[in-house]
Amino acid sequence: MLASVMAPLWACILVAAGILATDTHHPRDSALYHLSKQLLQNYHKEVRPVYNWTKATTVYLDLFVHAILDVDAENQILKTSVWYREVWNDEFLSWNSSLFDEIREISLPLSAIWAPDIIINEFMDVERSPDLPYVYVNSSGTIENSKPIQVVSACSLETYAFPFDVQNCSLTFKSILHTVEDVDLAFLRSPEDIKRDKKVFLNDSEWELLSVSSAYSILQSSAGGFAQIQFNVVMRRHPLVYVVSLLIPSIFLMLVDLGSFYMPPNCQARIVFKTSVLVGYTVFRVNMSNQVPRSVGSTPLIGHFFSICMAFLVLSLAKSIVLVKFLHDERRGGQQQPFLCLRGNTDADRPRVEPRAQRALITESSFYGEHLAQPGTLKEIWSQLQCISNYLQTQDQTDQQEAEWLVLLSRFDRLLFRSYLFMLGLYTITLCSLWALWGGV
Repeated sequence: MLASVMAPLWACILVAAGILATDTHHPRDSALYHLSKQLLQNYHKEVRPVYNWTKATTVYLDLFVHAILDVDAENQILKTSVWYREVWNDEFLSWNSSLFDEIREISLPLSAIWAPDIIINEFMDVERSPDLPYVYVNSSGTIENSKPIQVVSACSLETYAFPFDVQNCSLTFKSILHTVEDVDLAFLRSPEDIKRDKKVFLNDSEWELLSVSSAYSILQSSAGGFAQIQFNVVMRRHPLVYVVSLLIPSIFLMLVDLGSFYMPPNCQARIVFKTSVLVGYTVFRVNMSNQVPRSVGSTPLIGHFFSICMAFLVLSLAKSIVLVKFLHDERRGGQQQPFLCLRGNTDADRPRVEPRAQRALITESSFYGEHLAQPGTLKEIWSQLQCISNYLQTQDQTDQQEAEWLVLLSRFDRLLFRSYLFMLGLYTITLCSLWALWGGV
């Protein structure tokens, strides 16, 4: 009786097990698995994937500039972030999609298949890009390899027009080993589309991307001709931050220094004023030195202007110091004691007289001489008058020399002022012209 009851139960269990077995598929039974196994089973990645070895493998290249990360003018290095695509045809990786559940595209490990040895000639550092181990392969054998790359490349950077400079840096792609008979290069898109495509560029950095022009050429060498494609990344700097923080303060300091030329040349306050301007200008240059790019090949125009302006400032200050010192020495040399020519007085016995009281003492010296000299000695009186006359002549000569020096240095001051003003105007016009050219690019 128990057997008769369990028989239907066992039948149900077996039916359920059959249904589950039917619904559970093993991965090895999938068409994708069979396709991948068939493609890679007898594949040799060491061999260029063509049936006719005389036929070249054409690699189609494309480039998108994503961001300009750094421009190092001192070391002549450009750091950019780009999205790079290369497409080629592998004749050993094609299949009939109707035999594999209409699978038209699969992903395969890049390390398992042949890949072109494309490098960047200007590369200066280890390639920094995410590890993307797979590539897409379609049923006709076309392979697409896309990856982001952080490129650190050498570039000839010209900083003469800083901060209105426009830079042109090239990225040249070529096969490192295969000649053009084996591996040829071509554009995946038209050069015009590549040139104006800026849709993925991050335009919030210091640099603005203008264009990415491209050209195909064949580099001839002793080993043969090598196909190469050169992408020229043209960019320009955003100058407004440098105009506000660098150019306007420097021009303002120069205008303040020009105002010192309206002070008298023999004024000691002018020396103090110019010294203060020189100290302020020196501190300004030290603080701004990190903002001005340094390059061995070229010096920015504003660097030349800063040097010339500092030379004018130092020259003007030195001229004022020499003038004041010279006039001071002249006055000290001309401040002779009024010779009272008293009898019996030697040079050591003559009284010391303050400079401010000299002229008063000169007018009174005859009065003192009349009381101190013996009556009737006309010779003593005549000697005193000669001493007074010589002193007055010396004072007149000193005043005349001082006036001549003041006239000469005033002329030199006007010449220096006009030269200073001319240089400042020329510099301003040059900067405005560079700014206009920058805006017209």
